[in-house]
Amino acid sequence: MKIGVLTAGGDCPGLNAVIRAVTRKSLAGGHEVVGLWRGYAGLAERTYVPLDMRSVSGILPLGGTILSTSSYDPYRHDDGLASVRAAVAEDGFDAVVAIGGEHTMSITRRLHEDGLPMIGVPKTIDNDVPCTDFTFGFDTAVQIATDAIDRLHTTAASHDRVMVIEVMGRNTGWIAVFSGIAGGADAIVIPELELTVEEIGDAINARHHRGKSFSIVVVAEGAELAFASGEKRQVRASSETDQYGYPRLGGIGQALAREIEQRTGFETRVTTLGHVQRGGTPTATDRVLATRYGVKAAELAIAGEFGRMAALHGSEMTSVALAEVQGVKQVDLGYLRLASTFFG
Repeated sequence: MKIGVLTAGGDCPGLNAVIRAVTRKSLAGGHEVVGLWRGYAGLAERTYVPLDMRSVSGILPLGGTILSTSSYDPYRHDDGLASVRAAVAEDGFDAVVAIGGEHTMSITRRLHEDGLPMIGVPKTIDNDVPCTDFTFGFDTAVQIATDAIDRLHTTAASHDRVMVIEVMGRNTGWIAVFSGIAGGADAIVIPELELTVEEIGDAINARHHRGKSFSIVVVAEGAELAFASGEKRQVRASSETDQYGYPRLGGIGQALAREIEQRTGFETRVTTLGHVQRGGTPTATDRVLATRYGVKAAELAIAGEFGRMAALHGSEMTSVALAEVQGVKQVDLGYLRLASTFFG
């Protein structure tokens, strides 16, 4: 059979490991594998890259994606669906493996419902795709954020400062919570749980009055700035939106730092990690997880089990119907309760 594979949405450590796994597993069964350039745009525009053993050799540790990526959505273009249909039928694709986040999975689900042979692989550093325990790229992002917190601890302690670290997390705070626990943060602010600036300021004051001369605060970019008065404000990098109407977030770290400094009198500095969290070499954990996802996706494609997404449940790699993959997976607040045990 002929299997197409694409990467869509934001880049993420581990994408190349999935491409490699899908390719090698499929080739081992005597099947043909074709890369689709720049996500679903490659299918609509018929821009293909043949994948063989040589083309995927050495890509396991590489960040980014050798197939490039885009957020092209065929349903947002007048001829998009027709172009994708024609490409699958006329170029003889028996299966298409789409690697991407929640938005990509929604496109993949709709294409399956429209009769195309689709398989999904969840990808996001935010770990917010539902119906799977963990996505590849998340561990790498958490490690990068944790390393930053570790380094900021020494500066904070040396200068008696409050350090605010802004990490990625548009809709959920998985990176903030996991890196905050691993890095020993003194406060964690996430979209799932409202924490007012007054509460944060009071906690930092109490901590410093107990003899601690510095504090570390981790905040997810999508968290709202909340006040005891009931006012809430989502901080945005600009008033512009992206091509699909999503607000451009960023800057809550600076806004929160100003509030903390005003309420505590302690010098407060900000570090925004930004895109460094999703670039570069994947961790060993993400390489293994991405490889498992890729092999499972190839197995689903070869078996003709279309309309499904590879998923991790506990230690088992399984699959779920794409119809079930809707919305975002929020943080289990039990993790935040665990972190709060060590606040102060």
